[in-house]
Amino acid sequence: MSKDLSRRQAFSIGLAGLVALGAPSILRAQTVGPRHNTSGFRMQDWRDHFDSLGRGVILADLASRAVHYWSGDGSDYRLYPSSIPISEDLTRRGYTEVVRKRVGPDWTPTADMRRRDPDLPAYLPPGPDNPLGTHAMYLSWPAYLIHGTHDTRKIGRPSSSGCVGLYNEHVAELFALVQIGTKVRLL
Repeated sequence: MSKDLSRRQAFSIGLAGLVALGAPSILRAQTVGPRHNTSGFRMQDWRDHFDSLGRGVILADLASRAVHYWSGDGSDYRLYPSSIPISEDLTRRGYTEVVRKRVGPDWTPTADMRRRDPDLPAYLPPGPDNPLGTHAMYLSWPAYLIHGTHDTRKIGRPSSSGCVGLYNEHVAELFALVQIGTKVRLL
């Protein structure tokens, strides 16, 4: 009996030691919490980013990988998960506006894109393999768009060459709401 008790005591002491060694990392893990897409799925106030709603406003929050839309009269608010640029070098932040919209956009990669990936085609017509998806909203900054994607794995992660990507069904919905001249902020 005393031999069993010793084994149990030794096991308990060993287990307690392992728990004690792991406790700091467990505590750290609990205090850090999730780092991605947590704040983006909370409603924001447009007044924190724009002076007025005008024709409507779009906030592309790159840190939380979310696109917020408010209608011009403030009655409609939408929130969409998005893809973001793959690096800070490709990220542009600031204020711009929607200058053109297109259903079934074609795609011509920029010279920089082709330098980074020589296997890219020189041109892709509209269709299911087009990386711009079903709809595109062109911003006043050259080569920057809010568009759909043919690859849904890109949403929620850094995956673009500067654009903000949405699921095709979300970009179609947003496209119908947005007017030319809608103010956009990439934050």
